[in-house]
Amino acid sequence: MKLIIQIPCYNESETLHLALAALPRQVEGFDSVEWLVIDDGSMDNTVDVARQCGVDHIVSHTINMGLAKAFMTGLDACLKMGADVIVNTDADNQYDAACIPDLVAPILERRADLVIGARPVGEIEDFSPLKKKLQKLGSWVVRKASRTDIPDAPSGFRALSREAALRTNVFNNYTYTLETIIQAGQRKMAICSVPVRVNGFLRPSRLMKSTLSYIKRSIITIFRIFMLYRPAFFLGTLSLLFFVPGFAFGVRFLYFLAIGEGDGHVQSVVLTSLLIMLGVIVAAIAVISDLLAVNRMQLEEVQYLLRKADIQKIEETRAFVKDE
Repeated sequence: MKLIIQIPCYNESETLHLALAALPRQVEGFDSVEWLVIDDGSMDNTVDVARQCGVDHIVSHTINMGLAKAFMTGLDACLKMGADVIVNTDADNQYDAACIPDLVAPILERRADLVIGARPVGEIEDFSPLKKKLQKLGSWVVRKASRTDIPDAPSGFRALSREAALRTNVFNNYTYTLETIIQAGQRKMAICSVPVRVNGFLRPSRLMKSTLSYIKRSIITIFRIFMLYRPAFFLGTLSLLFFVPGFAFGVRFLYFLAIGEGDGHVQSVVLTSLLIMLGVIVAAIAVISDLLAVNRMQLEEVQYLLRKADIQKIEETRAFVKDE
């Protein structure tokens, strides 16, 4: 059994050595533990620091492509390197690496394919009250969209089985944290959460450049999540927002018509027709979106099978070379 711990990095030369110094080289249940650094177009000496600290593997992007892309590049590299379990952590040493055995335990025990490290968000002094509320909101949205009970969805400290990594596909360019949980929930993969500890914060968050920016990106991310993974629910609810008042205005007009005062309320007929027409249009879009979602899931299944076949070929070639 091989465990690979991956760390996405972008200009992390000042903190990376601290994160690497804390990583284990032995974890119970694994024959080998390797480290992978994903250099996301860093312009400092992040790669040099990684080499000096004895990192086993380094993959690099020519330019900065964002955290989500770096995460996916890491998963792909880990799979090709023969990882049975992958742990993702941050380069700023936010997460306590001593919790890694707890993080991988549910996978080793075959109780989960994806394990999320739940931080004590309410106790983290570096988080502002607003950020704590936004973290809770994001987790609530993910629980609704994925039908899971993960308490800290934005946590990047997580472990994935090979099967989970093969099925992971991130469309969001901003972050992978929310979307991957929803994907796992949609595919009926076993997901669980374990409590983890955090270290003191060494630098401001790269994702949260400002409170306003974080709120804007969070709203866009949440909107895209519902549109992508729960289109029928999202658009169906939106259509009801047109149908219900349209129906109410229609009943109102019929009431006045019944008492002989219909001539003075023709505008209610116009408004009723408009709202019901908009409701029908949105409902039709909901049906089309749901059909497209089914097609997307089928394409993702094909992608999973192709990935799996590629990894099997790589492993067969590696075994053949070793025998030779």
